[in-house]
Amino acid sequence: MLRRAHHVVVFTGAGMSTESGLPDFRSAGGLWRQSRRFEELASVDALRHQYDEFVEFYRWRIRMLQSFRPNAGHEILAHWQRQGLVHRVVTQNVDGFHEQAGSKGILSLHGTLRRVHCEACEHGRSSDTFVEPEGTRCHTCGGKMRPSVVLFGEALDSATLQASFQEATSADLLIVLGSSLVVSPANLLPEAAARAGAQLVIVNRERTVLSHLFHVELLASISPTLEAVDRELG
Repeated sequence: MLRRAHHVVVFTGAGMSTESGLPDFRSAGGLWRQSRRFEELASVDALRHQYDEFVEFYRWRIRMLQSFRPNAGHEILAHWQRQGLVHRVVTQNVDGFHEQAGSKGILSLHGTLRRVHCEACEHGRSSDTFVEPEGTRCHTCGGKMRPSVVLFGEALDSATLQASFQEATSADLLIVLGSSLVVSPANLLPEAAARAGAQLVIVNRERTVLSHLFHVELLASISPTLEAVDRELG
């Protein structure tokens, strides 16, 4: 299918990152020492009304992210992109592993933890600065700094979302890796691709509510699967 396709789009979810050892969004909630739900602290309400807790939570997430690296699956996708086999990667993940592995032009639907920006003037900088003592205040206007991720209560960036749907509807092969396909509107991408006539493949540990859409469903780990495909490609 990869050899025949002319426009391959890869869509990745949390399962792509858990193979690097990074806990996924929901199960990682058990690690949070206050036993708070992620949705409570990863929200616009927390940014505005519980800023100290919001900062502590995201400093924890940023520090945790620094302990992990892209896995073989990320590296293979970057290699396939350089070869011209993959044209675009769309991701729900905010860890930046695709970019670290060398993929270009990533469409990050939920933003990135690798950058922070000012809530007031939008001045941005590396998220490494956010964990420093004075890293929560904007050097330009003194406003509150925040991670450049989509918080609960915020809409996805319209340009990124539109570009993602354009890619999905232009694809003749859409490969979904490690997504449960329950988060909207990202889970509408496979349906859009299917309506446009694309072939659909999914590699995920469990079946999804959209399993019926896929021409190939592999209930397997991502990295070993991509490694096997890469060997077959030669």
